[in-house]
Amino acid sequence: MIVASGLAVEGVFRGVGVEAGAGTLTVVAGAARSGRTSVLLTLAGRMKATAGSLSVGGHTSPRAIRKVAALGLVDGVTDFDKALTVGEHLRERRGLWRRPRRREVVHAEVLAGAGLDVAEREQVRVLGREGQVRLGVALALLDAPSVIVVDNVDAGLPGERQEAVWGLLRELSARGLTVVASCVRPPDRFDQLIDLTAEETP
Repeated sequence: MIVASGLAVEGVFRGVGVEAGAGTLTVVAGAARSGRTSVLLTLAGRMKATAGSLSVGGHTSPRAIRKVAALGLVDGVTDFDKALTVGEHLRERRGLWRRPRRREVVHAEVLAGAGLDVAEREQVRVLGREGQVRLGVALALLDAPSVIVVDNVDAGLPGERQEAVWGLLRELSARGLTVVASCVRPPDRFDQLIDLTAEETP
């Protein structure tokens, strides 16, 4: 669960509040430079708020929050090395993962969980935007998180492919995850909306 009140990052956004339980999809909507990505990073413990309070899964310290909140594709933060393959990215993300399970089984599970039907030898550069968003989700699932954040869901995708990605995120929330995703225009269905266009920007 995420509970935030009066969150602000000086010069970026202010006055953000949300209460998002397990099994919910929260959408952060706003134009470019409205602070969407910064809101996601703050909720996931990767950016320190300058004001307000935040609790994620009962944790309040950024270090503890980072253990339960995983980043999907966040532009400019978790960008892929497009010279590498899908499998190489999975192995790199899993480097510190200690569960005694066969790598092939785990990789197949997270790729299926993200709705990405590609071979591990496929290079990331040929996936296209939707495939890269789904790979970001697969990498996040490797962390077995309770919270997943995904940035710019509607960037570079036609309407029907945007809806396919929103469908994936709704599926993840239906599995009990708390999902927070950003976009310019919100989808038709979500549980909560953080509308940055309605806020006064600094």
